[in-house]
Amino acid sequence: MQIGLSAIVRAMLLAGLTANLSSATAPVEDDLAAYLLVYFKDETHSIHFALSPDGYRFRDVNGGRPVIDGAEISEQKGVRDPHLMRGPDGAFYMAATDLHIYAQAAGHRSSRWQRDANQFGWGNNRAVVLMKSADLITWTHTVVRIDQAFPGFEGIGSAWAPELIYDHDKKKVMLYFSMRFGKAQDRLYYSYLNDEFTEMSEPPKLLFDYPIDCSYIDGDITQVGNKFHLFYVPHDGTPGVKQAVSDRLTEGYAYDPAWCDSERLKCEAPNVWKRIGEDRWVLMYDIYGLKPPNFGFRETTDFKTFTDLGRFNEGPMKAGNFERPKHGSVVRLTRREAETLSRHWGFTLSSD
Repeated sequence: MQIGLSAIVRAMLLAGLTANLSSATAPVEDDLAAYLLVYFKDETHSIHFALSPDGYRFRDVNGGRPVIDGAEISEQKGVRDPHLMRGPDGAFYMAATDLHIYAQAAGHRSSRWQRDANQFGWGNNRAVVLMKSADLITWTHTVVRIDQAFPGFEGIGSAWAPELIYDHDKKKVMLYFSMRFGKAQDRLYYSYLNDEFTEMSEPPKLLFDYPIDCSYIDGDITQVGNKFHLFYVPHDGTPGVKQAVSDRLTEGYAYDPAWCDSERLKCEAPNVWKRIGEDRWVLMYDIYGLKPPNFGFRETTDFKTFTDLGRFNEGPMKAGNFERPKHGSVVRLTRREAETLSRHWGFTLSSD
């Protein structure tokens, strides 16, 4: 892992990584053979990896321990809400919230929050972490201070749950995330990133305007055909997952009042991923109202009807050697990528 490096070394690594990937392309679906779950834990505020050969049975590559130390890549000495995307160049792009909610107890700061809670609210932060890798092992990273990126954003109260999607029309990576100003309500915003994947190239804009007066967070966009499915979490009752659909990436999302999760407990962090070789998608979400927390799963073929798969280790979805996962995302890997990652961590990816 390339973390904690000087700015000069990071720049050299990034330049080399960009050059190596300049002629690369993402694998086609026929070449995919495994699944990688990226998640964090409240106990570590760090990045964790779990592999699966079939999209049902996941095992942590490092026995439930971090693969990237959040303290070494972030301003607040901890990260949350990791989201991993594969780019059209075949590289892996990751974004995470720069926030440690227990930093005072961990000895990283003298106050509970980074800034005054009376002015900026619970868990206030002002940065996200961007990371890039060709092999899921060697990473470059950048802390992006959203409050300093453009005039008018100095007073943001939070920047949470960043996610990434590639805009094929603009040929740019789009960053979208939950943000509030001061202690106002959280809403979903987006911006585009520069080609170096180190900063935003334009001021954040509103992505979706929820019609009910409340906070709404944790957007996750999946493109299927010419439709973009935005899953998100409104706080207009018991938090859960809803969906809005558009034929444009950055606008036109139509409100749907239906709930997409099946939980009565509080849920957040939806993430949708496709099963390899099937027209079937999995909706995964974090049941944070459950103690200890767990992930819940549903499947769909049409994004209208959903079939329950239950929670980890309470149905067909299994977490073999880890527990208490938080706010995860899943990407699909080739067999070679999965084996390379496994060898690095001394992990055996079994198809049994």
